[in-house]
Amino acid sequence: QELRSGRFWRGVLAEAAATLIFVGVVLGASAAPGPLAPALAGGLAAGGLVCTLGGPQANPALTLALLCTRKLSALRGAAGVLAQCAGATLASAAARAALPDDTGLVTRVSAVGTAGTALAWETFATFQLALAAFATAEHAAPQAGLALGSAVAAGALAAGPFSGGSMNPARSLGPAIVTGVWDEHWVS
Repeated sequence: QELRSGRFWRGVLAEAAATLIFVGVVLGASAAPGPLAPALAGGLAAGGLVCTLGGPQANPALTLALLCTRKLSALRGAAGVLAQCAGATLASAAARAALPDDTGLVTRVSAVGTAGTALAWETFATFQLALAAFATAEHAAPQAGLALGSAVAAGALAAGPFSGGSMNPARSLGPAIVTGVWDEHWVS
C-alpha cells in the first residue's frame, strides 16, 4: 500500500535531492583550505534544505534514529537510506569530476589523535545533531532550519579536526565509493 502512495515517492525523491545538494555543497566547500568553509557551507545548506523541502533527513544516522524511535516505518526508512546514499554518490561523482584533486572529498582521521579519539568526537557531534533534529521536529521551518544548520556547523567545527566532522554516513560513503579510498572509513 505504501509503495503506491505518491507521498512515499515524493519523500524518497526529497531525500535523494536533499542529500545530493547537501553533499555537493560540502564537497565543493572542502576544496578551500581549512575546516571553516565546509562547516559553514554544511550548516547553511542544512538550514536552507529544512526550510525549503520541509525537513528531509538527508542523513542515514538521523533516519536510523527515527526508525529506532518508531517515528518512521521500516520501508520508508530503508528507501530513505538508499535514496540518501544514491544522492551522496551522485554528488561525489560530480565533485570528483569538477575538482582538481580528491584531497577534500574523503573524510579521514587526522594526525591530531587516534581513530578512537576521532570516533568519540564523531559520535558526540552526531548525537548533538540528532538531539537538535528531534527537538525541532515539531517547530516551524525557520526555527528548525536555524537550529539544524547551527548544529551541523557546530558539529563539523568541533569534530572536524579529528574525524573530518561528517556526522553523516552518506556524506562519507559517497566519496569513498567514488574514489575507492576506505581508510578508517568505519569512524565516520
